[in-house]
Amino acid sequence: MKEKLEQIMRDALSQIDQSQGLDKLNNIRVAFLGKKGELTSILKSMKDVAPEERPKFGQLVNEARKDLEARLEAKKEAFSRALMEEKMKAEVIDVTLPGKKLKTGHRHPNTIALEEVEKIFVGMGYEVVEGPEIEYDYYNFEALNIPANHPAKDEQDTFYINDRLLLRTQTSSVQVRVMEKGKLPIRMIAPGRVFRSDEVDATHSPSFHQIEGLVIDKHITFADLKGTLAEFAKELFGKQTKVKFRPHHFPFTEPSAEMDVTCFKCGGKGCRFCKGEGWIEILGCGMVHPHVLEMSKIDPEEYTGFAFGIGLERIALLKYEIDDMRLLYENDKRFLEQF
Repeated sequence: MKEKLEQIMRDALSQIDQSQGLDKLNNIRVAFLGKKGELTSILKSMKDVAPEERPKFGQLVNEARKDLEARLEAKKEAFSRALMEEKMKAEVIDVTLPGKKLKTGHRHPNTIALEEVEKIFVGMGYEVVEGPEIEYDYYNFEALNIPANHPAKDEQDTFYINDRLLLRTQTSSVQVRVMEKGKLPIRMIAPGRVFRSDEVDATHSPSFHQIEGLVIDKHITFADLKGTLAEFAKELFGKQTKVKFRPHHFPFTEPSAEMDVTCFKCGGKGCRFCKGEGWIEILGCGMVHPHVLEMSKIDPEEYTGFAFGIGLERIALLKYEIDDMRLLYENDKRFLEQF
C-alpha cells in the first residue's frame, strides 16, 4: 500500500510540473484530491491495512495530501504571475510613439441645410417648434381645411395606422397645435420628418423632411409674405437672388402661390441646372385660409397670417448641386466626406 502511495505521489508531482495552464492544473487537483481521486480511494482502502499500521499509514496519506496541495498552490501562483506579467507587457504604453489621429464625423448635408434655414428664420424672430410624427387625422388634414373626400387623404399617399392615426404627411400639423394654444402673435417654423407613399427614385422618397412656417398677427398681408420669403431666399442663395410668385392652390391657404428663385448657377440666364428657364421652384406658400383660423378658434376678422412649406432635401439638393436624392440616405462615406 505504501508503494502504491509513493507511485501516486510520483505521478501527481510529475503531472503538476508538466502542466500548462490553470485548467490543466485544476484537472490534476480533481484527479488526485477529488471525491473520486486517487488519494481518496487509498483512504477508502484503509480497511485492508493491518490495525496496528493504520495510524502511521493515515499520517503518510495526510502528509501526501498536504504536499500535493502545496505544490498545486505554488504552481497556480506561478501561472497567475506569468499571466499578470503578460498582461502588463501588453498594456505598456510607449509615450514616445506618435498619437493615433482620430477621425471626426461629418455633418450630413441635410443637417447643414436645416441649421442654415433655422439660423435665418431665428434671426427674423421665429421660434423653432417640433411635434409628433405619429399624428391624428384631425391635425394632419381636417384642421387644415382638407375634408374627408379630399384626394390628399387617399391611402395611396398616406400611411394610415388606423381610422384616426397616421404618419404625418406634413409638419403643418404642428402649426395647428400651436394655433390651438391661442398664444398670439405666432412666428414659427416646424422642421421635421414626414411620410408619403412614394416610390424611391432620384427625386422621391417615402420618408423625407419639411420645414413649415407660420405667421399669425394683426394686419398681416401678402406683402409681408413676399418680403419675408424674398429676404429668406437672399440669405440662403445670395444677395443677388430674385423671386417670383405663381398662383397655385393649397386647401389651407387662400390665395396660394408657389415661389421660384433665380438660378444661382447662371443668375437667371438659363442653364442645364435650371433646364434653361432661369428659375427654380423652391417652396409653396399663401395666406392662411380663414376657415383654418376659425377651426383653431382664432378670429379671422381680427387676425390674418401666412404659411409656407419648404422641402429640406430640395434645399440640400439645390444648394449643394446633388442630382440624386438617394445619395442623402445611402451613408456613403465618400459622399458625406465632401461636406
